[in-house]
Amino acid sequence: MNEATTDTTAVSGGTVTQYLREMGPSWVAGAIAAGPASMASLITAGASYDYALLWVVVLSAVAGALAQYLAMRLGLLTERGIVGVVEDHLGDWWAWILVADAVIAAGVAQLVIMNTAAAVSSSITGLDARVWGVIWAVVLAAGLAGRGYRFVELVAKLLVTAVVIAFVASLAVVPTDPGAAATGLVPSLPGGSALVAAGILGGAVHITLITMHSYTMRARKWTAQDYDLATFDVGASMLVAFGIYSVAIFLVAASVLSDPGLSTVGAAEALGPLVGPSAEWLFLLGLGGAAISTLGGNTIVPPFLLADKLGWGTTVDDDRYRALLAGFALLSAPGAFIGGDVLGQLVLVLALGTVGTPFAIAVVLYLLNSGAVPEANSALANVGGLALLAVAGTLAANFVREQVAAGVDPLSGAVLAFALVLGLATVGLFGKYVLERPTVA
Repeated sequence: MNEATTDTTAVSGGTVTQYLREMGPSWVAGAIAAGPASMASLITAGASYDYALLWVVVLSAVAGALAQYLAMRLGLLTERGIVGVVEDHLGDWWAWILVADAVIAAGVAQLVIMNTAAAVSSSITGLDARVWGVIWAVVLAAGLAGRGYRFVELVAKLLVTAVVIAFVASLAVVPTDPGAAATGLVPSLPGGSALVAAGILGGAVHITLITMHSYTMRARKWTAQDYDLATFDVGASMLVAFGIYSVAIFLVAASVLSDPGLSTVGAAEALGPLVGPSAEWLFLLGLGGAAISTLGGNTIVPPFLLADKLGWGTTVDDDRYRALLAGFALLSAPGAFIGGDVLGQLVLVLALGTVGTPFAIAVVLYLLNSGAVPEANSALANVGGLALLAVAGTLAANFVREQVAAGVDPLSGAVLAFALVLGLATVGLFGKYVLERPTVA
């Protein structure tokens, strides 16, 4: 049992101006959330169901903020990376399952996000997308391995802010119907919309966001005394910035687009003849910023977790971590050579991430109600966490069901196997909790 106590209500305060200047770690998570996969789901929802799913868009921002808050609590109260905490309090195999879960989800996402970033860069400049893939991979490797985490955080804050401004500006030049939009705040699920709604929520509550948060806070040397700042950070990034981003994209799509089969780049290009070139370029620039910021944030996730599991440092001061970071950045270049339907690839990425997310949430809830932390979760936080777990589990089941219904080929079979392994691990974790009944200080 952990005998130490930490009063997270007695943290050092600060002004809003100070918090705005010092915030950062959750913005890296927000950069990943505000990416092409989320955008694809938002475009499909708006183009297919008009304003009916606006309530899901708003809910996704709330759910994403809650997931990051729980991950934040674990990171601050343990002052360690999540993998090391899992290894000490659950065991080596549980730690390896978590690492494999996150690395597979982030690795597949990296290739598809690079494909999107290269395609957008090509659309803007006319230069071949494959050349852009190599360029972005080298920029990532040099920037991340050379300057480390603070470089990622700075770029994330700048790009996410710019992306939000771009999409709000595009919304300003697109005609919307406020009255019709307001009706979308009333919960309803039109026929066939369940999977799309799942995709919107899945983009905000994702394993990469949950697992990386303890490491980004450690990179800033935040402790329990920074609890207020960390909470503000989560609210400003996931609830406000990500929420505005999601609502703006959804309203643009719901207002003027009617083809649910549009890719993210195709949606930007379709705005030109519909409402003018200014909307097209604003949307395209916003998409480019979202893809690049997501690419940078996603790159640091596998090196963080692998380095922690191997007992290495998780900053560029450790040459082994630096090599992991540069290697993962360079391995993203082949993503630009994939070609094919980017929208379909983004859906698969969301599927893989979604089936891996329930296990990560279960791990965080287990640890927050165990001797790993000096202060147990409140009943309200636990209820919210269990609700998140239920939502994530439902999303995962929907994705797997769709894959199987379409016919089990090698690709869908891999998704199914991934889901079964992690589903069993999640059930096993809850069984372990019930049998052992961890004591709390």
